[in-house]
Amino acid sequence: MENTNKWLATVASIWIQCSSGASYTFGIYSSTLKSTQNYDQTTLDTVSVFKDIGANIGILSGLLFDAVTVNHRRSGLPLVYVAGAVQCFTGYFLMWLSVTGVINKPHVLLMCLFMFIAAHAQTFFNTANVVVSVRNFPDYSGTSVGIMKVIVSMCRGIIVFLLKGFLGLSGAILIQIYQTLFNGKPTTFLLMLAVFPTLVSLALMLLVHVNLCNTSNDKPHLNRFSLIALIIAAYLMIMIILQNVFAFPLWAHIVTTIILLVLVLSPLQIAHTARTSELQREQGPPSLDMAPLVMASEGQDEVEMNLFQAMGCKIKYIM
Repeated sequence: MENTNKWLATVASIWIQCSSGASYTFGIYSSTLKSTQNYDQTTLDTVSVFKDIGANIGILSGLLFDAVTVNHRRSGLPLVYVAGAVQCFTGYFLMWLSVTGVINKPHVLLMCLFMFIAAHAQTFFNTANVVVSVRNFPDYSGTSVGIMKVIVSMCRGIIVFLLKGFLGLSGAILIQIYQTLFNGKPTTFLLMLAVFPTLVSLALMLLVHVNLCNTSNDKPHLNRFSLIALIIAAYLMIMIILQNVFAFPLWAHIVTTIILLVLVLSPLQIAHTARTSELQREQGPPSLDMAPLVMASEGQDEVEMNLFQAMGCKIKYIM
């Protein structure tokens, strides 16, 4: 039963990655943040620096992951996602309250803290997704896990490339959704960043867990996941270029977003195919050259013989 959900866990990790790259969307709401808080460019840059610091300092997420998953316990893993979800919602929601004027304009240092907390959530999602997937597919983990770069060896680092690749795409995915639902409303986009990644991670976190099993036949399926990531990247690049050249009406945004969502959902079909292939291998008939087909008697002892041994024995008997 454990192995049944290995591929589903991978899909859940991919979807969480696709929603958790809010730190890459700063350009959408930065001008609103600057105008509503009366920041000059230097102050805005300072706030942005704390975004980068929060998104790249994953020490706490790593320590929490080790603490709650000691001895490969599954029960503690959701705590990592909950910690990320709480930070994501708290940071972006407080920024949204500040921008909308619901709370008094905070001090710059306090806004930097809001930004740090919001971006820091990304490290918790990323740590849980990548480490679990690396443990699920140890043969394709790569040696660059500690560095966590997108460009790693496609031979052994395919799973790291896969999840980091989807995280890199998540900013463009979030922006495409924003342009369809809230185009021209960057303040609402801040609220979306507080709610959407939080709900996605909480909804899917129970599907992500470690399955220690054989992965020798997994590479073709993982390659298909990577192909989907490359297709989504190419699609987003084309859409961004077209949207900067032409003025897209609302219906065009809706159509392109639906196509994008279909691409994002397509890993589920790959997971189904991979699991079906596993079941066929597990339940398939034994190999003819290994199955004992004939029991030959040598005196009082019985000797097991496979098909080829039995044929040889029969030839010797005839001759």
